Amino acid sequence: MPKAPPQPTDRKSAIAVIARNKRARFDYEILDTWEAGIVLTGTEVKSLRAGRATINDAFGVVKDGEVWLINMHVSPYEQGNVFNHDPTRTRKLLLHGREITRLIGSVERQGLTLVALELDRKSTRLNSSHIPLSRMPSS
Repeated sequence: MPKAPPQPTDRKSAIAVIARNKRARFDYEILDTWEAGIVLTGTEVKSLRAGRATINDAFGVVKDGEVWLINMHVSPYEQGNVFNHDPTRTRKLLLHGREITRLIGSVERQGLTLVALELDRKSTRLNSSHIPLSRMPSS
């Protein structure tokens, strides 16, 4: 009988969920999910570590062969100065080329939608977003 892989017990492998879009699972039919990195500025990273973000209205678009996350709100960093970020700026998602190619085909040809499900942080990587390929359920 094969053994189950050992569960990580150290704190370095723990995943901290920063924001979750609970409504998206109810409103959309989730077909496939990707984990993508996000391009952030320094004050955005500090604000996310403090847990100050919402992704309730966030969605993804494919533009010029790149995937962008729109309407993710990251509150301004409290100790930030004039170099603080715009809270709802458009952020680039980091995916492999073959994943982007597959998304382009699904979004443009099949009329599917990219909706942000979850924003998390693992101590071994910075911040990532779970972006599902979804469609509105037929009622």
